[in-house]
Amino acid sequence: MALPSLDDYFPDWKEREALAEAMIPIIGRLYRSNVVTYCYGRALNNQSVLQIMKTHRYVRQVAKNELSEFESYPIIEALAQLDLGPSHIDVGKLATRFMEESEGNGITPLEFVTRECSEVIGRHVPPLEKPQDVVLYGFGRIGRLLARLLIEKTGSGQQLRLRAIVVRKGSDDDIIKRASLLRRDSVHGSFLGTIRVDEENSCIVANGNVIRVIYAGAPEEVDYEQYGIHDAIVIDNTGAWRDEAGLSKHLQSKGAARVVLTAPGKGNIKNIVSGINSQAITKDDKVLAAASCTTNAIVPVLKAMNDKFGIVHGHMETVHSYTNDQNLIDNYHKKNRRGRAAPLNMVITETGASSAVVKLLPELGGKLTGNAIRVPTPNVSLAILNLTLSRDTSVEEVNEYLRYMALHSDLQRQIDYTNSPEVVSSDFVGNRHACIVDGGATIGADNRVVLYVWYDNEYGYACQVVRVVQKWAGISYPLIPKDVVHQGF
Repeated sequence: MALPSLDDYFPDWKEREALAEAMIPIIGRLYRSNVVTYCYGRALNNQSVLQIMKTHRYVRQVAKNELSEFESYPIIEALAQLDLGPSHIDVGKLATRFMEESEGNGITPLEFVTRECSEVIGRHVPPLEKPQDVVLYGFGRIGRLLARLLIEKTGSGQQLRLRAIVVRKGSDDDIIKRASLLRRDSVHGSFLGTIRVDEENSCIVANGNVIRVIYAGAPEEVDYEQYGIHDAIVIDNTGAWRDEAGLSKHLQSKGAARVVLTAPGKGNIKNIVSGINSQAITKDDKVLAAASCTTNAIVPVLKAMNDKFGIVHGHMETVHSYTNDQNLIDNYHKKNRRGRAAPLNMVITETGASSAVVKLLPELGGKLTGNAIRVPTPNVSLAILNLTLSRDTSVEEVNEYLRYMALHSDLQRQIDYTNSPEVVSSDFVGNRHACIVDGGATIGADNRVVLYVWYDNEYGYACQVVRVVQKWAGISYPLIPKDVVHQGF
């Protein structure tokens, strides 16, 4: 597509703005039928006009093509004319393929998408036989973000359903305070939707989802069945129990069938990083862990780099935002250095992420070391990966490979990529990927490379947890188009 002249920029913007606005009701109708649309891996549902336009701009910058609303709108419009069954459809990739194929052969958008979506036309198989009940045990930073995501992903109501949260009662107006913390967040902004409180029935109603607030002092005290909750997946985001014996207390509750921990599990508990070892989940598992935010951030990039270049040795240094585990001002803490004021200091502390990597990628056993520095920011962290590779390479080759993996590989949901020389940590608040490779910061010479990998240690991690739960619940969608990783990559 030819670039507009200087006099045409504003008219061009208004035309694209109108197309983005016209997409929204179509995207919404498709979503309510469990057809989820994306643009190069970025979800389009529940997005504003400007957010949709920003997504197209991202594609033009990173995917290195001229995709715009002029190209994607005809594809979305054509999809709306089909009798589509539940599926995930990447409109951006379809539009790019259509541009490449239609040049000179006269195929229409409707003919193209009819062919590309043939496997799901008229195939109205629900994602699950019946909705999967989900309970949040604990309602802190991760718990509330999980609630936002689960509410957002309600769709037609046939997938994951957030039925309850379990907390200890803190005051007579506890439920009002819980709802207020869900409604407003100092880091992640306001809840997208409406929230009301039904104090009489101890419920929070969020975007029509009725969420029971249950007060209990221990997992085994709760009878979920009395609230109509059955075979629930309990997401324990308290971190109070990390071994199988402790987490199995949840399974003593009527109505609880499985439990997943939002922290590294101890002992024989499987630690699952979505996109890496999701295939290790079985229907017989009763207790799983979603590993740590840092493990989720670094493992996808380490796997990608090891698969392509081979890692001889690596050191991982995490520059991590402070957490609730630290003190606001100097006070006693059982761990070294964490007693010093978190908002005022950089604090060297240990991390188990490097050893956790080996459990997920055994081929890297004995090759990695790691440490962590907590810094005075409330969210978004940075992993610095200093790698020695098995062969010489260049910054350009490494960046091009990781850019491609972010756009086209099976790790597309986990790895994001940016090449902007001006980004800082706050730019990644709310990013849904496990990590974002900062291509502009990559350093390399011969067989040595240093990668700078950002991650929203709250929101990005919560997205990874939800992906684990979706996999465990058996939710699976046909993907259109199916990406084939380039032979060279």
